[in-house]
Amino acid sequence: MAENSGARPALRYKSAEVAVALIIMAFSALIAVESLRIGARWTADGPQTGFFPLYIALILGAACAVNLLLALRIKPQANPTFVQVGQLKLVLSVLVPAAVFVGIIPWTGLYLAAVLFIAFFMHRLGNYPWWKAAAASVATGVVLFLLFEMWFLVPLPKGPLERALGVG
Repeated sequence: MAENSGARPALRYKSAEVAVALIIMAFSALIAVESLRIGARWTADGPQTGFFPLYIALILGAACAVNLLLALRIKPQANPTFVQVGQLKLVLSVLVPAAVFVGIIPWTGLYLAAVLFIAFFMHRLGNYPWWKAAAASVATGVVLFLLFEMWFLVPLPKGPLERALGVG
């Protein structure tokens, strides 16, 4: 049974459809509320800033409501597997580190976050030894710094390490 545990359903189509519909409906509601807050009327000199976003949010919300109703009507016998446990683990093995990477940028800066991210992926998913992962990720970080900061003159978010080195 343990060998086939990755083939178990992690999520079925009905659950996926309901979850996506609810998430997009929540974003649509947020956009509609903000559009009304900033002004969504047609005035003498044309539409206010929130006019078009409001109507797009309402149309999107209505479409999601239809999808939600259709998803709730899916019968158990017509509800195939959307993703298996093994497949979901593979997706999460990339998604979680990517989310952590984005989340630590305000504290570490982009370059250190990128070095840590690349080293983690090389070692964990690429099975490289730590010394190779460290060397390649530091080299990549230096090249990215030189490319963006020196060549393109595009300052990217910096953290305490860059500031301590005097490049922040």
